Amino acid sequence: MTREAQHSANTDRVYAFADLSSYSLKERLLIRAADLAFFLFIKLIGGTVKFEIEGWENWEAASVEGKIPIYSFWHNCIFLSIYFWQRRRIVVMTSQSFDGEYIARFVQRFGNGAARGSSTRGATGAMVEMVRMMRAGSPTAFTIDGPKGPRYVAKMGAVLLAKKTGQPILPFTITAARFWEAKKSWDRSQVPKPFTRARVTIAAPIYVRPDADNLELDKKRDELQRALDEVSQRGEKWRRGL
Repeated sequence: MTREAQHSANTDRVYAFADLSSYSLKERLLIRAADLAFFLFIKLIGGTVKFEIEGWENWEAASVEGKIPIYSFWHNCIFLSIYFWQRRRIVVMTSQSFDGEYIARFVQRFGNGAARGSSTRGATGAMVEMVRMMRAGSPTAFTIDGPKGPRYVAKMGAVLLAKKTGQPILPFTITAARFWEAKKSWDRSQVPKPFTRARVTIAAPIYVRPDADNLELDKKRDELQRALDEVSQRGEKWRRGL
């Protein structure tokens, strides 16, 4: 295999379903069932939602002249985020686990990719994969308080990736006017109600210097925290004003 063919194969694998041979037959069937169920559920409800956007100029600023966004958002708005940003070949980090596998599959069904790993397991390998994918031209995304919380506390993943690639972090949130909330989950995940309105609020891009030291990295994480807090507050103000 030529170097170009090997590079293409390595890039394409994040967009292809993983081999399930290491799982039992029961687990394989459950992964496929959960994958399809979540995909259809998100597709059906998402298709009824009326989106409006605030801050699209920030997305444009993070996407011109060879720039590629590192999308960063809170875990509890993952439902609408998957639907709104579909078919953009965005690579997200998923855990190396049973749950991570079916999540990776429905993410891929929406035209995006999955790098295996998480902040608690396999993170180094997944970060290397995301760096490689960004250098190949693919945007990436982080549920920045995932996978286990604390809720609404930004972690360092997007900041480190921005340092390694020189690409901008793009903080955003999506606020549904009406939604169900999983109050017993750590993130209180939100599922929009059919035919609701939703506001996509996008903050200005954040850049990290390639020679940033630990002190500067901490400051950039704090900047990301403030940006996400601000867009979340704006989204909630919009929802309360309806």
